[in-house]
Amino acid sequence: MEPIDDRPVATLEIMREVIKASPFNALLGAEILECGKGIAELQLPIRPELTQHHGFAHGAVVGCVADNACAWAAASVVGDVVTAEYKLHLLAPAIGDRLVGRGRVIRASSRLVIASSDVYAVKDGKERHVATMLATIMPVGRPPRAKG
Repeated sequence: MEPIDDRPVATLEIMREVIKASPFNALLGAEILECGKGIAELQLPIRPELTQHHGFAHGAVVGCVADNACAWAAASVVGDVVTAEYKLHLLAPAIGDRLVGRGRVIRASSRLVIASSDVYAVKDGKERHVATMLATIMPVGRPPRAKG
């Protein structure tokens, strides 16, 4: 999916800088792998301090990966964004070494972006689908004005 207009949009390089400037994502250890044309992929290591009492990744951590995947995919089409709402389905315990989130834009306009994402727990090189999300993302940058 191409950008909706001529406003600046997120690229892989820009998102790497955004993550460095985001204390929460830096704390989690989020790493963006792909960002552009309405898709985004990120990964996050599952560290002991990110697990819950059963030993797998906490649902809030899984939700954060899903939310970031949606928002970062949207940012690649409409620029700076915030999440307005989402529905998260936790499908299985997130057991593994890392989480991988893959987001994609379903539909974008200058006011709202509908995006979805899937999160996988990776253990011994094998992915297990652990969550899916549908999100509404809002562009927060000003759209360009028509000249004339």
